[in-house]
Amino acid sequence: MDRVFKLPDLGEGLQEAEIVAWHVGVGDHVVTDQPLVSVETDKAVVEVPSPQSGHVAALHGEPGDVVAVGAVLVEFTEGAVEDKGAVVGEIPNAETKPVAKKAVARTMVAPALRAFAKDRGIDLATVQGTGPGGAIVRADIEAAAPGAGAGAEKVRGVRRAMLRNMIRAGAEVVPATVTDEADIEGWPAKTDVTVRLIRALAAGCKASPSLNAWFDAQTETRSLHAHIDLGIAVETEDGLFAPAMRDIGNRDAADLRRGVLAMKKDIEARSIPHEQLVGQTITLSNFGMFGGRFADLVVVPPQVAILGAGRAEARVIAVDGKPAVHRMLPLSLSFDHRVVTGVEAARFLNAVIEDLEKKK
Repeated sequence: MDRVFKLPDLGEGLQEAEIVAWHVGVGDHVVTDQPLVSVETDKAVVEVPSPQSGHVAALHGEPGDVVAVGAVLVEFTEGAVEDKGAVVGEIPNAETKPVAKKAVARTMVAPALRAFAKDRGIDLATVQGTGPGGAIVRADIEAAAPGAGAGAEKVRGVRRAMLRNMIRAGAEVVPATVTDEADIEGWPAKTDVTVRLIRALAAGCKASPSLNAWFDAQTETRSLHAHIDLGIAVETEDGLFAPAMRDIGNRDAADLRRGVLAMKKDIEARSIPHEQLVGQTITLSNFGMFGGRFADLVVVPPQVAILGAGRAEARVIAVDGKPAVHRMLPLSLSFDHRVVTGVEAARFLNAVIEDLEKKK
């Protein structure tokens, strides 16, 4: 058997991952394919299984630590061990009991709070949890280290991925934004706003394909996409997700609705497959559900465009030369002006508006 197990290649060119939680402790007996640790890669939490059966001799890294692909994660005791099934928590001798207890304590605190405690040098094994079922809450950590709540927190997990994307966008993209409004007074009651926006964006891509593209600044090459793999921006307490919905231009309304619901469910459970978090060809942000009318949105390379929908509201407009109160939907289209012209952007936005203004 191999004595050490290193963080394996997690695919998609990832070079590192953040430890979220250990599922085993020193002294535990594990079997092949049993989850050893959960790690966060960009925005997805992945369980890393054991490559073999054996007893755990050492764990490398604490929750919140960022480890590189190829770094040692687990050390096993030498010699073959009989595979007796999943018996995580088995304690071979009394000397391992404190370690086992510490591993249990780690599982009873949220990942963000583990990082909060680590940054303040607090051993979670010494903290008494007061939350449901003995779970450790923020107040417990603050009580263990008076004044800890006033310190700065290191950006981790989803927010760390967002930070890196924004830095890259700020360094590379030459942004420009055009805005307009769609008259949606004719929409039937209970219209599915998200599905209508997705459909309209597909119409925009059909009218102006240059916005459904990637741009490689190093090689100065542009790749137009035959299919629209739409990134939908979703705000959470942990940060911003933008999972991809594949080939939205060839899916009907019912299928799109199922896709949106499944995506939100996966985000809530933090179970989005990593492959769904990459490959977006253009992005949609329905920021108006939180507030705001127009916005300068951030284009994340290699994409070249993002469409945003603001807060819809009734206001007075001119209809056939007379004042009328209609419900209007503000739209903002931000694009990378290195490869998208103003005319191409305007053509895209006009097609979006035309589709949105259809009654059905």
